[in-house]
This record gives sequence, structure tokens and C-alpha cells, in this order.
Amino acid sequence: MTGGYLILERPNAGIVLSTNARFYAIVKPLYEEIKPESWAWAWTDVKLTSPQMSRETIYKLSLKHLTLQPVSSSASRNPFVEHAVQYAVAAAHAKLGKDKTDALQKILLQGLDITILGCNEFYSYRNQIELQGLPLTPESLALLPPFSSITFNAEESSGQKPEVAKTGLGSSAAMTTAVVASLLHYLGVVDLSSGKKVDADLDIVHMIAQTAHCIAQGKVGSGFDVSSAVYGSQRYVRFSPEVLSSAQGAVKGIPLEEVISDVLQAKWDHERKKFSLPPSMTLLLGEPGTGGSSTPSMVGAVKKWQKSDPQNSLETWRKLSEANSALELHLNALSGLAEKHSDAYKNVINRCSVLTSEKWVGGEDESSQAVIEALLGARNSMLGIRNHMRKMGEAAGIPIEPESQSELLDATMNMEGVLLAGVPGAGGFDAVFAVTLGASSDNVIRAWSSRNVLALLVREDPNGVSIENNDPRAKEITTAVSSIRIE
Repeated sequence: MTGGYLILERPNAGIVLSTNARFYAIVKPLYEEIKPESWAWAWTDVKLTSPQMSRETIYKLSLKHLTLQPVSSSASRNPFVEHAVQYAVAAAHAKLGKDKTDALQKILLQGLDITILGCNEFYSYRNQIELQGLPLTPESLALLPPFSSITFNAEESSGQKPEVAKTGLGSSAAMTTAVVASLLHYLGVVDLSSGKKVDADLDIVHMIAQTAHCIAQGKVGSGFDVSSAVYGSQRYVRFSPEVLSSAQGAVKGIPLEEVISDVLQAKWDHERKKFSLPPSMTLLLGEPGTGGSSTPSMVGAVKKWQKSDPQNSLETWRKLSEANSALELHLNALSGLAEKHSDAYKNVINRCSVLTSEKWVGGEDESSQAVIEALLGARNSMLGIRNHMRKMGEAAGIPIEPESQSELLDATMNMEGVLLAGVPGAGGFDAVFAVTLGASSDNVIRAWSSRNVLALLVREDPNGVSIENNDPRAKEITTAVSSIRIE
């Protein structure tokens, strides 16, 4: 929600909201029994299935080098999942010790059967809805079966492999985290059962998932997406990239178990503090349908601008950082007021939810006035953030908040009961978000639909990674589509 671009550099912070869109990794033995002669084998089998993409890939996992090789040369490859599997198995070897090596080998020799499922909210089904002549509303999205088949973008004229049409919710980070967490739990390295989760176990999941994700994408990003997948909504300050220097050197022939052992013992200096929206506020995400944006190329353009104009870029970043901090301060103040003066808070929120912001006046008492001032302070901070992000985009020659998005966001912030509206992350054309008060979200959804913006079936869920005992495909459709919570 805040921290776009700044979050790439310490000690800048960003506010990250996790949602109820979930990735699932289901892990079970591939074979019921271990054949007696299999103890002499140097390899075991791994089957990776993605029902939504109609893909199944069989790998051989080296029990000595912990590397994965697809059985077929034409097999579909997923570097995020491959690194997640290799690094999770290496972490099991590093953490469980010599006395548990035989037990670990027994589990691995039964093979690994991994199924990956992503909630519909990660993918764009806009085209299917329009082709069926349905309105661009969450109700139309709710008609889709859970874990629907994934649509690919049309192949580019340049001959590039077509990409999956996504909504920009950090699917690769969520998928990587789900695979790492499920394998570490399955192999006995951590216990993520409800009521038993401890920070030390989550920290192991975080370190391995962060490493797998960075190496798979070929660069060390800020890591906010993996951190939110593991821990949930938070205020985040990135880790120093140097903590992954040993993992980046793994290509030089260092044994993977040794590399992962170094990663687990490294000084991870990221900072996180629990954060969630104040009560009676709703997060909305909208898909404008104006095409996507390439975050890496936009980040590259901003870095180029920083080098070419260090004085002005530093000043813009300072102002943006101050606006980010101010928004965080006002939201935290609102959470505090909701706790200390709940009746006054509820009354103000309910009243403001049916009014435009210029009518948010006249607190009956001191606590009510404090709520109104914090609401207006949060709005003004968001307007400041948007202004500085636009200026940065103009200076760098990239559309961080394109004109079409600005018009939509201005119209949204002028609606009754809307506290905030903006472009998340690096900005561009991918998505818009709004934070609404009380029951005003339905009006925003209808207004977005009239502007050809599809409101997604996504709400804030401050919880991070969790274990579920049942196959999510067994859920009733209404539960799976509208309100998946994994606790």
C-alpha cells in the first residue's frame, strides 16, 4: 500500500496488506512403500501437478546433490517451484542433523507428490466474463468454479512465450512460500499446525522461501511479497542483499546443503511489525483492464533517474518517505482510537461512510473529533503519496500513476465513504486499490463496474502461512471463492 520503490533500499519501510487470496501446496508420498533395493538408489521421484494449467512434470531428485532434473526434455519448467523443492530438502538435511538422516531418507525415497493450486483471485478472468456477456462485477467472478483453468495471454508477435494473465497479487511469492512451508512441515523441520506455530519456525520458512524466490527470479528484490506471504500484513523493512551472497554463489559448485546452512545462519536484518487496517475498514482491489506493467523495467527507469539527477531524486524520495510515515501514523492512531473509544469511533465511521470527505466535520466530543482528524490526515497523506509518485514517474519517464488511473482514483476518492485510493506497489496499469469505511464498499464496486473496472473478490486477511488439514478443492464453491481463510 505504501513504500513503492523506496522499499528497495534500507531503511525505508512499506506497509504491506496480505489478502484472502491463497496458494495451496498439497504434499503426500508418491509411493505407498519403499522397495528394499531403493536404499541403493541415488535418486528419488518428484511429481509436480498444476491442475489449473493442465500440467504434470516428473523429476528425478538427486539424494546426494539435491538437484532436480525433469525426466522429459520437453517438460514444462517452473523455476520457483524447483528452487523451493531443492532448498526445502536441503534445509531438512541442514536442520535435522545426522541422527535423523535415515528417517528423512525414508520419507524422500517414497517420492514427493506435490499439487499446486492458486485461488482465482491471482488470475485475470476478465476476458471470460466479457465473452459470456456478464457484467464486470464480483458476482460474475463468484460464478467461476474454484481453482478455474488459467488463461494465457495471447502470444506476442515477438515470439515470446505467452504469460499467464495475472492480477498482480504476488502469485510467485505466494506459490514459492506455500511449497517451501508444506515441504518443511512434511519433512518435520517445522510444525505449522494451528496453535503450534512459533516465530522460529516461521523464520525458517521465510529464509528458505526468500532465498528460493530471489534465486529463481535471478535478482534479490525487496522481499516484501514473500515476507507478507509468510507472516501476513505488516510494516516491512527489507533485508540486506548480502545475506544471500552464499546462495548466489551456489552456482560455483558449493554443495547445496552447505549453502542453505549458511543462509539459515546468516544475519537476516529485515524488520517487520504487525499491521492491519483499523476496524470497520474494507480493502478493495480493482482490475482496470488497461493492460499490465513490467515492474523490473519501471524500477530500472527509476534507478537510472536517481543516478542522472541525484539531488532532485533524493528530495522526492525524502518527501515520499515522509508522506508514507504520516499515513502509517494516522492509520495506527485510528486503530488506537477504535480500541480506546470504540463507541465514538463506530459512530464517526458510520456517519462518514455515507458522506464525501468534505462533509467529515463536527465531532460531538474530543474523541470523535480525534477520529475525524485522523481520517482526514490519512486522506491528505495518501494524496501526498500519489503526488510524489506521479512526479517521480514523470521525472523517470514512466507511468507510475498514468492519467487514466489518476482520473479513476480521483473519482474514487470523491465517493461517499472512501478513505484512500491509489496504485499499489510499483504502480502502472496493473491494479488500483481503495480503502472504504463501513458499508460503503458496495457503492464503490458499482461505480467501478460502470467505469469498466472489475472489483476483485479479495479482502484483507492479516494472517500469513498456515496448514489446512483438508483438500481445498473439497470446499463448497461459495466458501472457496469468496472467503478462504486458512487458520
